[in-house]
Amino acid sequence: MSAETAGVAPQITFDDFMKVDIRVGTIVSAEPFPEARKPAFRLVIDFGPEIGQKKSSAQITVRHSLDELVGRQVMAVVNFPPRQIGPMRSEVLTLGFPDEAGNVVLAALSYEVPNGGRLY
Repeated sequence: MSAETAGVAPQITFDDFMKVDIRVGTIVSAEPFPEARKPAFRLVIDFGPEIGQKKSSAQITVRHSLDELVGRQVMAVVNFPPRQIGPMRSEVLTLGFPDEAGNVVLAALSYEVPNGGRLY
């Protein structure tokens, strides 16, 4: 069963939710990542002075192009341990949702907000 058809996850407490640190940042660099097993882009995201710039591998190549990414604000989980993806160490999990074909569409904000802001 895939994540998008798995149904509703088990109920958690508010304290459980607060353990996941989701922040907003601005993409400052986006480039192809041909070494990844699945098509992906290598992103550098600026989360403001407290967190700084972090790297992320994002499988968003079907619904997003490199030229639209730099300057775009995204949401990411910043408190997962880094993960080695091919030759790159991905430091944050950039968030998105599957479209009808299962391709990732970046989660979007309605308005620009300061980098580093936490989701609540």
